[in-house]
Amino acid sequence: MLERSEHKKIITQSQNRCIKMGLCPDMIYSKKIISGHDLDNLTTKNRTLIKLAEPFMKQLNDFVQSSDFLTILTDNEGCILRIYGSDRILQEASKLKMIPGAYMSEEHIGTNAMGTVLVEDKPLQLVSTDHFIKAYHRWTCSCAPIHNPEGKLIGSLDLTGNTSFVHTHTLGMVVAAAYALENTLSINMYQTQLIKSKNNMVNIFNSIPAGIITSDLSGNIKFHNDHFMELFGLDKHSFQTKKIWDFFEGWNSVVTSLHQRQPFLDEDVYVTSYKNLLQLNLSAYPMYDFSNDLEEIIFVFKDVKKVRKLANRIMGRKAIYTFDKIVTQNKEFLNIIEFAMKVADSKSTILITGESGTGKEIIAQSIHNYSNRKNESFIAVNCGAIPKTLIESELFGYVEGAFTGAKRGGNPGKFEIADGGTIFLDEIGEMPLDMQANLLRVIEESYLTRIGSSLPIPVNIRIIAATNRDLKQEVDGGNFRTDLYYRLNVLPIHLPPLRQRVDDIPLLLDYFMGNFSKRLNKKLVKIPEASINNLMRYSWPGNIRELENFVELIINTEKIPITLETKNSLDPGNFISNEDHILNLKELEKQHIIYVLKKTSHNIMQTAKFLGISRNTLYRKMEEYSISAPY
Repeated sequence: MLERSEHKKIITQSQNRCIKMGLCPDMIYSKKIISGHDLDNLTTKNRTLIKLAEPFMKQLNDFVQSSDFLTILTDNEGCILRIYGSDRILQEASKLKMIPGAYMSEEHIGTNAMGTVLVEDKPLQLVSTDHFIKAYHRWTCSCAPIHNPEGKLIGSLDLTGNTSFVHTHTLGMVVAAAYALENTLSINMYQTQLIKSKNNMVNIFNSIPAGIITSDLSGNIKFHNDHFMELFGLDKHSFQTKKIWDFFEGWNSVVTSLHQRQPFLDEDVYVTSYKNLLQLNLSAYPMYDFSNDLEEIIFVFKDVKKVRKLANRIMGRKAIYTFDKIVTQNKEFLNIIEFAMKVADSKSTILITGESGTGKEIIAQSIHNYSNRKNESFIAVNCGAIPKTLIESELFGYVEGAFTGAKRGGNPGKFEIADGGTIFLDEIGEMPLDMQANLLRVIEESYLTRIGSSLPIPVNIRIIAATNRDLKQEVDGGNFRTDLYYRLNVLPIHLPPLRQRVDDIPLLLDYFMGNFSKRLNKKLVKIPEASINNLMRYSWPGNIRELENFVELIINTEKIPITLETKNSLDPGNFISNEDHILNLKELEKQHIIYVLKKTSHNIMQTAKFLGISRNTLYRKMEEYSISAPY
């Protein structure tokens, strides 16, 4: 309670303000009363205050019910939000329009407990003539301010009754109720923040593409996200009776590692869901109590297939070639492409044969990119480049402890990594016989077994094999299994050598020339028609790869070899200049005669024979080109 002198001072100051504002003591109603949408909007704005204040208002009203008091809640501008009381006192208040929507601030209804409390921000009790307007002299009003958790004034709580019921304890009750309401507002704010934080945490955990679950050291589950339920195929009913070790083997090793402050990261575990056997990647993280003792554990399960798919994307395990990038106009090769496109979606194995450098992997990648597996991994394995002692672990993987030096947690093989996509087994003819049996089993059963394990792992893989050997001949020689040969050779594709695609050579020359010119920032080298004809007569034992290397050579040197047999020699005498992109055919003939003379140690008869001309013609050309001996 305020001292009487201070109370009197506040009332005097308030009434002086009313006089300055031009208010009339004979007024009856508030100068501002809202209703309809305006009142609805204001009520919505203050819905939390109203909701939390109502229990306290009803309790106050019950205390003073026999004395006919009004219990009133206002916002920070003095607008009545809620009012409780007996029917008789409510009717009396209604005559003065003390109703929801009426503004009880000083500027609208003069000095009164609610309006003056909002000015002074202090609890007040007004009696009779303390009120500015005469109509309120019948009332005694006890009011206390209401603050939010940040201390901001947001409203007032008031008890109004007949002056005959004035008592100092009435203000005490109002102050206590307002204080309790402020505490409730604080608790509500913290609860709201906690709920919001919890919801945010749950939403964050549910947005992570991994199954997350926490447990205490007794195996009791504390939290899990939606992905965990989906991953393990659980519903809420079946989940309630579970302990953490019901989901996977190896619980003890996790606890032991974390107790010893050792990390437990990216370990492969096997679980049985309602669907089938799953291989998951598990990482476990410790949660410590205030004494820094292990209290709970966070388990993060990731689908191995999705993890590997992401890793494959990052590591570039993806096919880059497509059929539209293959440069050809050869009718036979176009027919091969048409067949490859037709079988691209088939699950049957494909065997691509052909000499080295004919583009077997390009066709394999194009088939993958044209198939319904194009968004999955493309894993290429050169069976001839892996040592025989390592090929099984490379292809099928191993478990922890399978052999000395085995990686902790084991390691997946290429077949597991390629699951869902395509595995390209290049140089399949180099695969050892014992491995051929394992490969045959995987093809027929669609399961593999890691080294050191008896657990079958399902795989869904498209197999494309390739070789430059005659596998039928290898079968006859006992170097390749007959059953595997026929299992691989379901959809055969044979790529012709470049010498059988001579009509593609000019096209390939232009293609490689443009590529290397851009890549190496070099100018184009014009190849004369005579040289192109020579290139089309060449056997190209290295096929397209050799042609590609040839173009890269002339782009870098800006010179053209006199003969293709000497293109890999750096002897300047083996090249002719390409100045201004114009070659003199006579100079080309001269350089070639010099080259053959050098090769035959200037033996005229042999040189003439190699050149396909008579000795007299050779002598004449030597004289014409001023070629003198010895060379």
